Amino acid sequence: MAWINCYFCCNINDSDDEKEEPKTSSVNSINRDYSWERYSLKELVHATNNFHEDNKIGEGGFGSVYWGRTSKGVEIAVKRLKTMTAKAEMEFAVEVEILGRVRHKNLLGLRGFHAGGDERLIVFDYMPNHNLITHLHGQLAADCLLDWSRRMNIAIGSAEGLAYLHHEANPHIIHRDIKASNVLLDIDFKPKVADFGFAKLIPDGITHLTTRVKGTLGYLAPEYAMWGKVSESCDVYSFGILLLEIISGKKPLEKLPGGVKRDIVQWVTPYVQKGVFNHIADPRLKGKFELDQLKSTILLAMKCTDNSAENRPSMLEVVDWLKKGSNTARVKKGVGNNVKDMDEDGDDEDEETDKTDTDYEGYGMELYGARMTRVTSQRKSSSS
Repeated sequence: MAWINCYFCCNINDSDDEKEEPKTSSVNSINRDYSWERYSLKELVHATNNFHEDNKIGEGGFGSVYWGRTSKGVEIAVKRLKTMTAKAEMEFAVEVEILGRVRHKNLLGLRGFHAGGDERLIVFDYMPNHNLITHLHGQLAADCLLDWSRRMNIAIGSAEGLAYLHHEANPHIIHRDIKASNVLLDIDFKPKVADFGFAKLIPDGITHLTTRVKGTLGYLAPEYAMWGKVSESCDVYSFGILLLEIISGKKPLEKLPGGVKRDIVQWVTPYVQKGVFNHIADPRLKGKFELDQLKSTILLAMKCTDNSAENRPSMLEVVDWLKKGSNTARVKKGVGNNVKDMDEDGDDEDEETDKTDTDYEGYGMELYGARMTRVTSQRKSSSS
């Protein structure tokens, strides 16, 4: 498997980490069109104040993410694996390799990494506006910084990033964990799709893989959640859920009295059937949205979340629909009979079925609160 090549790339001369070494060195990516920085542990320890608790901006099953500032004054986010298991190391290798393969304005790029001893660290650009979930449901939700225009731009940008993964990257890539916490926002609120630890590379001529279920409850396509069939269409379904979340401000799953859970599609459907689309819009928008665009976008989201994978649009069609409106987008149906599918074997043996994952894993997670305030204070003091 290709990720093994990345693993060996990451571990070349790891023993030299204990010796005195240059501050950074360049490592060619798998694509060889780009280069990563290979950071020393000493440099990242210094940048994050020894991975201080006050620098922590996220936490999930994989470990923690820390804000830091390099000796050159560059703000970074450092993802640190919690434990060195075979599963964790494989996810590290997968994420580093895939990040090395992709370059797009709406995908979070890799600055570099460190792999030495028991430490596995991935370095990204720091996103000052955190992630989408923070603005929809978290610490910044009450501030209502996402007006209608920003929400639509976030939707379009995220769709463009996914379309690149599905149609331009070679081989094509399925993200497998599209959700609000994995959409990061830069200083201008431009979206960056992040966290490729669960991603899958799709060989040419393959319609889907059969694999163990990874991802987050509420965003999983039915065929994936029930049978482990993963394809680009599963990402389309997850994006449809995300789109409804962006429009409504509702969470993908809502607990009702009596412990019953209702998903966002179930909540939206009666309003769509009655044609009262304005009732779906986030109340925090206070009616400040374009009704025609609202209706078109909701109908697109419903198309993306169709129970039948064959009826869902491609991400290219989604981008076209979002940019031009539903009247100009032509949604194709059906899958060619001359394309085969396959069962995946080997590389998922150590994965655990994760049908109940509700953690906000990845770079951006709902852990900000007081910590976000402390990090902001540190950023100001260190830049002064």
